Amino acid sequence: MKQLLTGNEAIARGAWEAGVHFASAYPGTPSTEILEALSACPELYSEWAPNEKVAMEAAIGASMAGARSIVSMKHVGMNVAADPMFTYAYMGVGGGMVAVTADEPGQHSSQNEQDNRNYARFAKIPLFEPADSQECKEMIQAAFRLSEEFDTMVLVRLTTRVCHSKSIVELGERQEVPIRPYEKNIQKFMTVPEISRKLRLRVEERTRRMAELSEVSPFNRAEYLPGSKVGVVASGMAYYYAKEAFPEGTSFLKLGFTYPLPQGLIREFCSRMEELYVVEENDPILENAIRAMGFDPKGYHFFPFSGEQTPDVLRKSLTGASYPAIPHSREQVVPRPPALCAGCPHRGVFYQLSRRKGIMIAGDIGCYTLGFAEPYQAMDFNVCMGASISAGHGAQKVFQMQPGCGTRVVSVIGDSTFFHTGINSLLEVVYNHSNTVTIILDNRITGMTGHQQNPGTGYNAMGQQATITDLEALVRACGIRQLWKVDPNDLGQVQEALDAALAVTDEPSVIITRWPCALKRFSDADRAEFPDMFPGAEAVDPGRCIGCRVCLGSGCPALSFDTTAKKAVIDPAQCLGCHICAQICPKGAIGKAR
Repeated sequence: MKQLLTGNEAIARGAWEAGVHFASAYPGTPSTEILEALSACPELYSEWAPNEKVAMEAAIGASMAGARSIVSMKHVGMNVAADPMFTYAYMGVGGGMVAVTADEPGQHSSQNEQDNRNYARFAKIPLFEPADSQECKEMIQAAFRLSEEFDTMVLVRLTTRVCHSKSIVELGERQEVPIRPYEKNIQKFMTVPEISRKLRLRVEERTRRMAELSEVSPFNRAEYLPGSKVGVVASGMAYYYAKEAFPEGTSFLKLGFTYPLPQGLIREFCSRMEELYVVEENDPILENAIRAMGFDPKGYHFFPFSGEQTPDVLRKSLTGASYPAIPHSREQVVPRPPALCAGCPHRGVFYQLSRRKGIMIAGDIGCYTLGFAEPYQAMDFNVCMGASISAGHGAQKVFQMQPGCGTRVVSVIGDSTFFHTGINSLLEVVYNHSNTVTIILDNRITGMTGHQQNPGTGYNAMGQQATITDLEALVRACGIRQLWKVDPNDLGQVQEALDAALAVTDEPSVIITRWPCALKRFSDADRAEFPDMFPGAEAVDPGRCIGCRVCLGSGCPALSFDTTAKKAVIDPAQCLGCHICAQICPKGAIGKAR
C-alpha cells in the first residue's frame, strides 16, 4: 500500500515498522510532528519530555534496557541534548537507538541556523540524510539495523523541506522486535575514565568498519550520464534542488549515508568530472572533504553560504537569472508580520511592560518573543530556552556594580520554557542573591509549537491524564518568597504586581500570569478554573470614540481604524472579549457588544 506522507510522518512510520518500543521528544518546529505521529501508535510508548536533554537520556535508558528507542528534536535542541549523546556514542547500545535532528536552513522559526551534520563527525556516530519521505522511512529502518549491528546510536538529519514536504511512501508491516534481555555490563555502560579510554579505541575501529559499509550503501549512488563532464555532489533535499536547477547532461553523486563518508565512491566520481559542484545546506562539510582529496569543487563560496539551496537560489548562482514568477506589485501587498493572536493572554503583560521606564526586559523562546515588536517594543534580547532568567540575572549583577544605575531586569518566560530549562535558571537567581523580576506566562499549553502537552497541562503525549505540576509550589520550592499570581487580562492586577515586584530590591521576585492560550482546545479543568473565558466580543461606541487610536496600542489584530469615519473598529469574528482595549480606552468607548 502507498500513502502520501510528510517526511516527519514517514520518520514515524519507519520507526513503527522497525518495531520501536520507546519514543521521547521535546516539541520544536520543524520536528514536532514526529512524536505526534508516534503518540498515535498504541504498540509503543511515547512521551513529551521537559527538554531535549531529558528526552535523549530517557531514550538512552530505554536502549540500555534492551528496547529500540527513538528521540527527536529541532536543531537547537541537539545542543541541549549533546551532553548525554556524546557519552552514549562511546558506550554503544542495548536495543537500537536513533536520534533525529530537524535542521532549519533559512531560519523560518528559529533563532539561529546550524548544521547538525557536524555532530555526527564530532561524536563519531553514523549519519543518514534522507531526501524525501520514502527515504525517511527507509533510512530510519536501516538506522536501527545499523545501530544494533555496529553497537552505536545513529543520527538522522532532516531539513525543513524534508520534514514538511509530502511524497508517496510504500508502506510495510510492523516488525515486532523483541526487547533484548538486560544484562549488567560495567565494561560497556560505566563511563569512568579507566573504561572510557578503552571505549574510545573501540569507537575508532567501529568508524573504520562503517566506512566500508558506506561505500556500498544503497543510499549512496552515482548517476553518470554518457559523456558528461559536469558533476554535482549533493546530500539530502539538496539533491532534488540540484536535479531541478542544473542543466540536462549533468551527472550526480547522491549521498544519503554521509558519515562515515564513502571516500572511494566520492573520489571515483570526482576524478571523472572536469567541472565539479557541491550542493549542501549549510556548512561545507562535503566540500571540505572533497577538497582534502585534492579536488577543487564550487560550493560554499559559489552558492549562498546560508539559507535554503532551493532551485531558484541555485539557478541564480549558475546563470544569474531567476525562474519566471507571477507578476505582482509590492506596493499592493499588505505586510503581515507575525503578531500575538486576538485574545492572547500575553498582550496585557507586554502592554504594561511597554509603559515602564528604566528596565531591561530579558526575553525567551515562545509566542511571547513577539513582545519585542510593534506596538510594544517590550523586549531587549532573547538567547535560547531558559536564558531569560539566567542572562537577566547576569545583566542585573552588572547594573548593580555601577553606582547610581537603577536599571532593573524583568525576565519573561513561558510555562513550557520554564519547565524546559527555566527552573535551573531560577535556582541560579535565588542562590546568587539576585533581585530580578521573573514573569512566568502560564498559558496552560506549549503554544508556539502547536499546543503540545507539558508537565503543567494535566495530560501526556498519549492523551492520558497526568499529574499537574503546581507552578506556584515549584517556584516557592526554588526559594522564591516574593510571589504574585495575576490574571493577565486585568491591566490593574498586572500593574500592581509589577509595582510591588520592582519595589523589592533585596531579593528576587516572581509574577505568574495564568490564563489559557486563546487557541487552545480547552480541557474540563480549564473550564472549571476559568469560567469566564468567553465573555463575548467587544464593540466600539462610535458616539464616544474620538479617534485617538490609543486602543490600537494593544496590538490586537481584531482592532482596526476606519480612516473615513475616523473611528476605531472591532471585528467581532476575531474578538474574544479579553477586554484589554476597553481598559485602555480613555473615553470608555469600548464595551461588550449587544
